Amino acid sequence: MDTLKDPANDRHVKTLKPPPHRPLMKSLMFPDKLKNKPDWKLLKDHLQKEGRVSKEDLYKLVGDCNKLLKNEGNVIYLQDPLTVVGDIHGQYYDLLKLLEPKVGGNPETTKYLFLGDFVDRGSYSIEVIILLYAIKLNYPNTVYFLRGNHECRQLTAFFNFKDECLYKYDQETYDMLMDSFDLFPLACIINSKFIAIHGGISPDLKSLEDIKKLDRYHEPPRSGLFCDLLWSDPVDQDQGNMDGQWKGNEVRGCSWFFGNDAASKFLQKNNLISIIRAHEAQLDGYKMHRWHGGKDFPVVITIFSAPNYCDVYNNKGAVIKFENNTLNIQQFQYTPHPYLLPNFMDIFTWSIPFVAEKVTEMLYNLLQVGDQVDDEEVNEEDIKQFKELTQQNKQFDKQSTTGSNNAKNTEKLKKKILFVANMIKMQKTLREQSESIIQLKGACPDKRLPRGVLTAGKSAIMDALADFNVAKNADIVNEKMPTMAQSPQQSISINKSTNSTTSKTKKK
Repeated sequence: MDTLKDPANDRHVKTLKPPPHRPLMKSLMFPDKLKNKPDWKLLKDHLQKEGRVSKEDLYKLVGDCNKLLKNEGNVIYLQDPLTVVGDIHGQYYDLLKLLEPKVGGNPETTKYLFLGDFVDRGSYSIEVIILLYAIKLNYPNTVYFLRGNHECRQLTAFFNFKDECLYKYDQETYDMLMDSFDLFPLACIINSKFIAIHGGISPDLKSLEDIKKLDRYHEPPRSGLFCDLLWSDPVDQDQGNMDGQWKGNEVRGCSWFFGNDAASKFLQKNNLISIIRAHEAQLDGYKMHRWHGGKDFPVVITIFSAPNYCDVYNNKGAVIKFENNTLNIQQFQYTPHPYLLPNFMDIFTWSIPFVAEKVTEMLYNLLQVGDQVDDEEVNEEDIKQFKELTQQNKQFDKQSTTGSNNAKNTEKLKKKILFVANMIKMQKTLREQSESIIQLKGACPDKRLPRGVLTAGKSAIMDALADFNVAKNADIVNEKMPTMAQSPQQSISINKSTNSTTSKTKKK
C-alpha cells in the first residue's frame, strides 16, 4: 500500500515511516487463494503501520465471524496444548508481541482461548478486534473467544471504545460490533479439569448446566449468574477467608467476592480442580490464589495480558500455556506503540491549555505579581495597579463610601489577583509536564486529571505514574460498573501509599 505523501518535505521524524495512504484493498484483504478468508498476516502488518480497513470490508469480516460465534455453545470444551490469554484492552502492539512464537505461539500452530476484555482503555481496540476476527476465520477450530465485562454497551460508552468507533468509523459500526459481542460464549472447560471464565463464579452457579441454560445473546444484566460470570472477584486474602461464602463486591459496584469455601465447594461438586479467570490487573501478569497452602494447586488463577496497562501501571503481561497436562506461565513486557492524544483528541483541542497559559501569563505580567506572590504577599500597591489596569477605579471609588464596603472590595480584588497567580502556576505545570500529564490523563475515562495534581506540581504527577500500586489505587474507581444514568464525570484522587506489594514470578 502507498504511504502518505510528504510533498512539502516537512515531516519532522524522517525515520518513522508514514502510515498507509488508503484502506487495505479488498482484493488484498480477501485474496482468492485463501478462498474468501482474510489474509491475517497482511492485515497484521497493515494495522501495525496504522493502516485502516474500509467499513465495507469490516462488515464482511465481522459478519463472517458472527456465523462461527453464534454456533458455539455457552460452554466450550478444549484440550491442551492451549494458550490462555487474559485482558487485552485495546493494546494492539502488545497483542502482536503475545502472538509471537516465543510468547503465546504462532496462531498457525497454536490453539488459543481469549478470556475477554478485548476493548476499552487502550487506543487500538478496533485493530485488536479486526486481527483476532481475521485469525479466527482462518482457524475456527483452534481460536476461541469468551465474553468479558467490557464487551457490552454500557462500559464501552463509559470508557473509550465507542469514542474510538465514532472516530475511526461511525455509530452504525459501533452498534454492529456490540451485536457481535452479544454472540461470545461465556465459559470454557479445559482438559475436563479447569473452568475458564472472565470474572468468577456466582451464588447462582451450582453446575455447568446453569451456564448452558443462559440466554447469552443480549446485553449482560446488572445482577444474576450472567453478570457474575463477567464481574465477580476472588477475595484478596491469603487463605481466601471471609465471613460467609459470598460478600457484596463494593469495588465493582455489582456482583460478589467469593472465597475459599465457595470456590472449593463449586469445584468439588463439578469435579474440577481450579478456576482460571482474568478481569484484574496483576503486577506480574498473573496471580496464584493458593488458598489451600503453598504446596497445593491454586484454587483460582488470575491471568492478565495487557502489560503496562493504560500506559501507567508498569505491570508485566502473561499468558497460561497448557501442554501435556502441565501449566506454565509465560510473561512478557510491553511494546512501545504510536503516540495518540487521550480519547482521540485533536491537536486544536489539545493546544487550548497552552493558549490559555499565554493569556494568563500576559495578565499575570501586567499585574507584575511574579512567582513570589502567595496568600500573604498581595499589598495595596498590587490592588491599586489592578484597579487601574482593569478600569475599575471609578466604580471602586463609588463603592468605597463606607469602610465596610471598602474592605470587602479590597478583599475581592485581592482574591482576583491570587486567582491569576494560581492560574499561571497551573499553566506552567501544564506546559512543563505536558507529556506526563497526557500520559496520566489517558488512564482516566472521564477525560479529567486526578484532583489536586496540577496544584501539587511535578512531584504529584510523578508519584501518580510511579508504580503499579499507586496506579491501581488511583484507577480503582473505574473498576465499578457505571450506574444506569452515570456519565464519566467523576474525577479520582491519588494518595501515594508508603507500602508496596510484590509477588514472585515463579512458574508452575
